[in-house]
Amino acid sequence: MTDFDLVVRADRVLIDGKWRSAAVGVSDGVITRIGPRHAEWSAREIVSIPSDEVLIPGVIDTHVHVNEPGRTEWEGFASATRAAAAGGVTTIIDMPLNSIPPTTTMEALELKRAAAEPQASVDVGFWGGAIPDSLGSLQPLHDAGVFGFKAFMSPSGVDEFPHLSTAQLREALAETAAFGGMVIIHAEDPDHLEPYGGGIHYDDFEASRPDRVETSAIASVISALRATGGRAHILHLSSAKALNQIRGAKAEGLGLTVETCPHYLVFDADQIDDSATQYKCCPPVRGAANREALWDALKDGTIDFVASDHSPATAELKLEGNFGRAWGGISGLQSMLAAVISGARDRGIALETALEWLTVKPAAFAGLTDKGAIREGARADLVSFAPQRTWTVRAKDLEHRNKVSAFDGETLTGQATRTWVGGAQAHPHVDEEPNPGRLLTRASATMEGAGAAAR
Repeated sequence: MTDFDLVVRADRVLIDGKWRSAAVGVSDGVITRIGPRHAEWSAREIVSIPSDEVLIPGVIDTHVHVNEPGRTEWEGFASATRAAAAGGVTTIIDMPLNSIPPTTTMEALELKRAAAEPQASVDVGFWGGAIPDSLGSLQPLHDAGVFGFKAFMSPSGVDEFPHLSTAQLREALAETAAFGGMVIIHAEDPDHLEPYGGGIHYDDFEASRPDRVETSAIASVISALRATGGRAHILHLSSAKALNQIRGAKAEGLGLTVETCPHYLVFDADQIDDSATQYKCCPPVRGAANREALWDALKDGTIDFVASDHSPATAELKLEGNFGRAWGGISGLQSMLAAVISGARDRGIALETALEWLTVKPAAFAGLTDKGAIREGARADLVSFAPQRTWTVRAKDLEHRNKVSAFDGETLTGQATRTWVGGAQAHPHVDEEPNPGRLLTRASATMEGAGAAAR
């Protein structure tokens, strides 16, 4: 008999926000004991982390467009979850678009689950969608365990997922408030979009989506929260000009949370060359002063956490060269952890502080009470991370289906070296059966096994 399935020993383990020398014992996918680094434990596998690496909780990415079924040529669960594992991400929550059909019905949710189950290298949950035709019938998806409902306030870019008017958004917030749900919102006001005919110049594209596009939309969300008592989450905040509104809403006690993304924290508009459509996203990357204000808002808690908004497409659609025609999304799932930690390091932000924005805080947001921390009773989602290792992102080497990334050529400091999902090592470079990922539902519902969940 052995004490554990897996024991991981490290000089520095992130426990309760502090670094400790420890051994972590894992049984049946759960951390069952934390003890001294050299504890005399037996296990089927014992791993000692190198002295220049640390053991951290797996990253939770609550904003990922996997695009399967229907647009699997853009990504897919196999490639997306391999990329996640390679980048230290152990849990993703999949957006209801740009798959076909979108996840706005029970039938579509079952298609998503069937596609993900045999392919998941990491744990996968699902968002539902709120579109005009689905209003009034959101609760069945909620009861089936989706984590909330995605809504757009401006055109989504795909015809099968139309946006909500301001009045319809208020309806969605009222409907979800009645059963304790949440609406996650792409907050851009179409009435403030500037006419744009496309072209190769990034400045023209950025000018077509000025700050007021976001500030006006967020003001409408805040007003709707006051009226409905609902819960809303602002996706991919780009504009720092919205921060004071958000601070006011939070001080008022409204049910509002906010995320930003690695590309808004790393890039700035001045570094984007003509025709460099790999940087196109909506809302757009803005200036350097705006970027620094987003970092400050993370530090003071105005912005709750970071998510990738991984939104890939084929190279043909993405590298179009014309900002009017190119797909508006950035592929950043695999590079997210390194990008955020590298940016934080450049600003003197402690590693343990930055990791909260990627682990503890998204776990709390999504209600994943057994994730986001290394503690007894938590899932054994673990990452060996080399915080001082410098490396250069090469799109061709990423696990994503399409080798396109705005992070291509970026030199980052900090790299995931080994990832465990429920105590089983995720192997991004090797096809192994079964995969360690599980299908997740909201914490109030049950979790369904996928791959190696039962072992």
